[in-house]
Amino acid sequence: MDLSSLRYTESHEWVSVEGETATVGITDFAVSELTDLVFVELPEQGATLTTGESCGVIESVKAASDLISPLSGIVSEVNETLETNLEKLSDSPFEDGWLFRVKLSDPSQLESLLDRAAYEEFCKSEDH
Repeated sequence: MDLSSLRYTESHEWVSVEGETATVGITDFAVSELTDLVFVELPEQGATLTTGESCGVIESVKAASDLISPLSGIVSEVNETLETNLEKLSDSPFEDGWLFRVKLSDPSQLESLLDRAAYEEFCKSEDH
């Protein structure tokens, strides 16, 4: 996957858009910060998501982090294989480790997300 074609949030979600559908995941930076993932709770198919609101949880041995919806819309698909195979999230966060897909209610919201260069700069400021 071409990471420069994705859009990013400051809460470390990534978004890939095809037509009116966005695929959402968490970035490699987020996975490396969380380490040792133990549980993921994803939104239900058919759920209505609102930009900036919590829509799930990712837990590691170290911490639990809310999953923040980067865009508004209806959940059209959930990556159910993650429930029993969290390694996909660690091993392939941008391909096999995607979290859910959303039918966008307002595609213009993409414009408020970061491009790869801006996201990398943001991560540098987060790195301790």
